[in-house]
Parts: sequence; C-alpha cells; structure tokens
Amino acid sequence: MKIKNGFVLRQVCGENVIIGEGLGAINFGKMLALNETAAWLWQQTKEQGDFTIESLTEALCKEYEVTADEAKADVASIIAEWQEVGVLE
Repeated sequence: MKIKNGFVLRQVCGENVIIGEGLGAINFGKMLALNETAAWLWQQTKEQGDFTIESLTEALCKEYEVTADEAKADVASIIAEWQEVGVLE
C-alpha cells in the first residue's frame, strides 16, 4: 500500500490533519484529523513509500512501548479508516 499522491499531513489550529492538495483537494473535499500516533504513522508511510500493516506495526513497536498485538490492531484500524476515506492505493 501507499498514500495516494496529493494528500499531505498539515498542522491546522494545532491539530494534525490530512488534506488534499491539487486534484486530491477536489476529489477529497474534507480534512481528516489524526491523533499524535496516527500522525506519526502517516509520517512512517511517507518514509517507507510502499508499506504493509506488518512494516508499520514493527515501526510502532520500536517507537512506542506497545505489544505487537496492540500495535497491529491500532495499525489495522487506522489503515482501514484511511482506506474508507480513499487516501490509500
């Protein structure tokens, strides 16, 4: 998986939000607020390029004190949300 072109993470009024730029803005038409961990995962997807649930789970476990099972559940949840709103390909 990877983030579709045209979507970026920005700070808006102290909140982490995903917004569309260019054609992404026309088709997306909204902002998606992320908590600190979700924003960190977004950055990891940008660094990794093509990513998997497993690669993000591993990165999350290295960064935070969380079990692999908890990390995988959190990663799967945020990826499902991103897929639902259409920012992944």
